[in-house]
Amino acid sequence: MDWTASLQGLIGGILIGLSATWLMATLGRIAGISGIVGNLVTQRPKGDSAWRVTFVLGLISGPLLLMALGGDLGNVVGRPGAVVGEPAGGVAMMLLAGLLVGVGTGLGSGCTSGHGVCGLARLSPRSLAATGVFLGCAIFTVYIVRHVLGGGA
Repeated sequence: MDWTASLQGLIGGILIGLSATWLMATLGRIAGISGIVGNLVTQRPKGDSAWRVTFVLGLISGPLLLMALGGDLGNVVGRPGAVVGEPAGGVAMMLLAGLLVGVGTGLGSGCTSGHGVCGLARLSPRSLAATGVFLGCAIFTVYIVRHVLGGGA
């Protein structure tokens, strides 16, 4: 077992939980990425943009800082030196997948960070149902890709 990867995941999870708690405690806001970015882009709320911009800049600058300090984002493609790798289905498939995720967050009134991290912590029944649907769809997709289509690892 790779304890380094497990420890990194544990530390990352703790930091996500602490960040979500801090945002709720200080601003009374849910750390749902789709809501933060969506409201920043589409509604441009008056007096409510500074923390949203700061949050998004933190999401972007964290990995960049890690790489600048000599770290990497993990070798997820099985090639030495690779950080993330090319999209398995090409750029067009990746864009379509991103669009579908965006549609899903609209239909589900939130994303995995809002429902899975914050909603479950608040014991929200709607978030429990949404997270169950997310996981069920993910399990189904992995099964189809790996066992029916024969792709993936």
